[in-house]
Amino acid sequence: MSGILRRFEDFVLIYFIVVNGFYGLQLLTAAAMLYLHNARTWRESGWRILGSDVTPTISILAPAYNEERSIVDSVRALLALHYQNLEIIVVNDGSSDGTLAALAGAFHLVAIYPIYRRRVEHAAVIGLYRSASYPSLIVADKKNGGKADALNAGLNLANGDLVCAIDADTIIERDALRRLVRPFIRANDVLAAGGTIRIANGSEIAEGRVVRARVSRNPLAGFQTIEYFRAFLFGRLAWNPLGGNLIISGAFGLFRRDAVIDAGGYLHDTVGEDMELVVRLRRRGYETKSATRVDFIPDPVAWTEAPETLRVLGRQRDRWQRGLAETLLHHRRLLFNPRYGAMGLVVYPYFVFVELLAPVIEALGIIAVLLGLFDAPLHATFAIAFFAIAYGLGIVFSTATLVLEEVEYHTYATARDRMLLFVWMGLESFGYRQLTVFWRLRGLLHFFMGRKDWGSMERKGFLRPPSEAPAESDGGDRSAPGGT
Repeated sequence: MSGILRRFEDFVLIYFIVVNGFYGLQLLTAAAMLYLHNARTWRESGWRILGSDVTPTISILAPAYNEERSIVDSVRALLALHYQNLEIIVVNDGSSDGTLAALAGAFHLVAIYPIYRRRVEHAAVIGLYRSASYPSLIVADKKNGGKADALNAGLNLANGDLVCAIDADTIIERDALRRLVRPFIRANDVLAAGGTIRIANGSEIAEGRVVRARVSRNPLAGFQTIEYFRAFLFGRLAWNPLGGNLIISGAFGLFRRDAVIDAGGYLHDTVGEDMELVVRLRRRGYETKSATRVDFIPDPVAWTEAPETLRVLGRQRDRWQRGLAETLLHHRRLLFNPRYGAMGLVVYPYFVFVELLAPVIEALGIIAVLLGLFDAPLHATFAIAFFAIAYGLGIVFSTATLVLEEVEYHTYATARDRMLLFVWMGLESFGYRQLTVFWRLRGLLHFFMGRKDWGSMERKGFLRPPSEAPAESDGGDRSAPGGT
């Protein structure tokens, strides 16, 4: 038994050495890409882009289900975006609360006749409305069908060259679309682009925009702030040289509308519709010898509300892992398939062996440490090495990410916020990381059991005063930030 345990310990250590070596390479690549991106754009005139004849029209698709507390602020923020030729389509997906009434009261909705071309399937639209105050705002009221179904309804109603899929509780910074549209103007081989998602919890929000970024004092929101920095600033940016990531956050992404419709829209029977669409679009591009790129652009920023209770956060991470497993299984033909270039040979295998399997290996490593307690002299070296590699290097990468963010973007201006970031970073590995491993393992178990439910994701909204103590939250971004 001791010999088997030792061999397994060697396997775990080698696995984490390889994974962390890859993380280190990602960090160096992301730092270089960030430098090149900022060097290329620092003299850019945003107003020149806005006035350009080649600026594509954008339709924002905002599915809303029981978003009464935050929907008005979110839509106001969308209406204030600095972008011409903008259409906003809010799809009320059979909400049981006052979401539609809140929209009608705030934006003076007027019923219009629902005539549109049905190119992708979705549940029936009950009513279609246009704002009397803001003609670019359209609200569709439909029977509940889930987020993917609501996005398909929005695709049919949209008129833009590009569609921006967001969560209805997302607050987009005013110049974010101007920044996110860059790759579509520069090249014809870009299918989609994603921006950075940041945690809004604790920040000061007024009139649908973040007026002062603050780090939340709630530990769970604080840990997620670190996760999102790490995942977006180097976890996703590093994939650009290989043609892009397999994930664009469901909270903020820009797609070529015709490409999405030609691919059949969003799949209904999945809890990871955002990742599945990106993988399907890129796979289809290789198969038809058309566009395949999916770029991550670091400076367009959107803010979302993160869960602040263990119950809701666990439910979210469970769902993310199920969505990841579904997508990877559905597109398993990509694994080490040279037909799909770097996507099949590097990117897809990474998601299988790191994003999907890392929690399994980490959990087994923890079990090996516990078993080794019965044979301490022989296994103490493994325990020290395991925690140093799995957790110690994680702190190093998180520190490097925070330094990158501070140097390049300086989101948080006060010493209090920067100190809190480092506090949450230091504490993340002690309890929180192990919880995320458990939730992801539970998600894999539920995947094998055939679970498809989303669960309740109620939110407290962005309306509370910044000084108010955190209350229970059921919200958060709906796509995984990644395991880095």
